[in-house]
Amino acid sequence: MAQALYIIKIGGNVIDNPAACSRFLSDFAKLDARKILVHGGGKIATQIAADLHIETQMVEGRRITDKPMLDVVTMVYGGLVNKNLVAQLQASNCNAIGLTGADGGIIRSVKRPVKNIDYGFVGDIEAVNNTQIDALLNSGLVPVIAPLTYSSEGLLLNTNADTMASATAVAMSAGYEVNLVYCFEKKGVLSDPDDDDAVISTLNPQTYAKYKSSGVINKGMIPKLDNAFDALHHGVRNVIICHAHDVLASANGNAGTLITL
Repeated sequence: MAQALYIIKIGGNVIDNPAACSRFLSDFAKLDARKILVHGGGKIATQIAADLHIETQMVEGRRITDKPMLDVVTMVYGGLVNKNLVAQLQASNCNAIGLTGADGGIIRSVKRPVKNIDYGFVGDIEAVNNTQIDALLNSGLVPVIAPLTYSSEGLLLNTNADTMASATAVAMSAGYEVNLVYCFEKKGVLSDPDDDDAVISTLNPQTYAKYKSSGVINKGMIPKLDNAFDALHHGVRNVIICHAHDVLASANGNAGTLITL
């Protein structure tokens, strides 16, 4: 049987909360298995852009990344956020290495073509170099991956962190039993958005379609779940969506929403 690998994605709202982030990182460090952390950006980029008098433009929750904003997200995601996460993990005796998709050529993208909306320097993933990632894991390192990729033309591209986690999980499933865990500020996928305890324990494509058509599941949860189901269809063993505080419990299947086919 293949070795287990945990790919954990941590959401920006947790990163924005120092106490919640510290607790999550402490628990992540205790996870006794091969693991990769993929992180979002949080609101820090928006604040720093405002400080630099750079306007933030959002369309349906997605950031328009023109050249000035690309410079900001590169500094914030690939620098400030990523290296702070790495430093905190080192303090917990977790030998982390901070990366963007460009480092080691681990995640290559293509600049999103302009259709109805020009998203600017945003990447759609083309390839994940699982051999290079595996080499890092084999050397005892824990990759911490920022939501930035690169193109074959040498551009840095802002890239959705949920998609990066899913694509990395699919690529690594060639050699591992991959468990993909999306951690954020809720206990899982909720049947009642106003009740934090209304966790849907298991979600399959049929129940997902029902919740989506009724409007219970909406907005940002839809692309997250689309990524989750896509990962399962392409060889990932388990996908769980849970609270950041429950990352250890989720590793044992004891927390959050289990996504199944």
